[in-house]
Amino acid sequence: MHQLSRRRFLQDSLALLAVTALPAPVFAAVKVARKRASPNERIGAAVIGFNGQGKSHIRQLLAQPDVDLVALCDVDEAVWPVGLKIVEDAGRPKPKTYQDIRKLLEDKDVDVVTIATPNHWHALAAIWAMMAGKDVYVEKPTSHNVWEGRRTVQIARQLGRICQSGTQIRSSEGIRQAMQYLHEGKLGKVYLARGLCYKRRDSIGKVPGPQEPPATVDYDIWLGPAPKKPVMRQRFHYDWHWLWDYGNGDLGNQGVHQMDIARWGLNKNTLPNKVLGLGGRFGYVDDGETPNTELVFCDYGDSQLIFEVRGLETPDLKGVKVGNIFYGEKGIMVIPSYSQAIVFDNDGNKVTEFSAGGDHMRNFLDAVRSRKHTDLHADIEEGHLSSALCHLGNVSYLLGELVPFDAEKKAFGDNKEAYETFARFEEHLAANNIVLRETKYRLGRELHIDAEHETCGRDSRANRLLSRAYRKPYVVPEKV
Repeated sequence: MHQLSRRRFLQDSLALLAVTALPAPVFAAVKVARKRASPNERIGAAVIGFNGQGKSHIRQLLAQPDVDLVALCDVDEAVWPVGLKIVEDAGRPKPKTYQDIRKLLEDKDVDVVTIATPNHWHALAAIWAMMAGKDVYVEKPTSHNVWEGRRTVQIARQLGRICQSGTQIRSSEGIRQAMQYLHEGKLGKVYLARGLCYKRRDSIGKVPGPQEPPATVDYDIWLGPAPKKPVMRQRFHYDWHWLWDYGNGDLGNQGVHQMDIARWGLNKNTLPNKVLGLGGRFGYVDDGETPNTELVFCDYGDSQLIFEVRGLETPDLKGVKVGNIFYGEKGIMVIPSYSQAIVFDNDGNKVTEFSAGGDHMRNFLDAVRSRKHTDLHADIEEGHLSSALCHLGNVSYLLGELVPFDAEKKAFGDNKEAYETFARFEEHLAANNIVLRETKYRLGRELHIDAEHETCGRDSRANRLLSRAYRKPYVVPEKV
């Protein structure tokens, strides 16, 4: 116990070196942060953002025998009764409620936080929490852009914090066994990992002009790092996913789960050599900005990762709508769910199957006690790399130009898998009554990645999109 306490003392001392970069309330939180060292003590937890996935966080924390849910934080006060009712129904003491994350981080009873805010808040909330002496479970994507994702990793390491990514498939025992199968070479050389996000998304409609945010929302805090703009969507909560200032489209929403599995299966722990994204928002005209149909090609040299997003009606591919397919010398592995993987040989015969779930939150809490980030199934660096693949695909797309569907696909070179994927992309759109000869898609710029420095080499336009202009005081610190 003495060694654990000393380790935490040293870690918290490091945190004190960082306080000059924090807003005043968070600075105060560092001074009062109370960290628990004994494995026998209970963990005080708080949930930040619970209008969506955060409700699941509340239930998961309430199910843990060694956790006290001491606080809830949401920028919309109208959400509070929902979270409090979940706690009340579980027969647990009423937690404190906060609207401002900075006030929450001053709470000395909070040891760990879980974050389920909109995407543009994920990295900043995680960083502020770690700098205030808390361990963190942050939902996917772990960042809104590449740069702040790497900063989250650096700060976690520098301050010795435990930071789990919310890519919970990593804790599924069935998928863990499947990944081991791949890494042991039992499928032979895996040359292609395909991620699929075939998830219907209807039009979000169009508003005639700026909308008033809900009266129960502190809109300045909600905006956080994002530029101060009027609300231009019908549904304040959720449709932000499809606006670039706050979300990352379905590639960074649902797709990051499958992007993570694809990268994991390929056993790649860096960014790829090249990235190309393309697509568009087809089938309707609305206030959404992100593509509802998107392809991303990631070239790792000895293998490639191809990702497909389809927001219109579509059939499955080899039994998968939201999942993964791995192509190896000896057959394919199909992952149609969060917990199941099936292996087929080259003749289509079933070879083996893996199926079992897991407890991602428990894994996080166990690592909080052990103080070893290597005990995490989805350490923040894993979350950062997989999120970054999504961001790079979107950066390529944003830098692209509109081209007709009948144009020669010079961008694909001799990549036969890319041509096959694009052909199915066209068939999918045609099946949804998109007249291709009258339609254009956005063909992205091919990005040449400097994986060591996580930049796009000398491509200044692309490099500018790897970060954002942060609105004060909601600024991700450049130095700690």
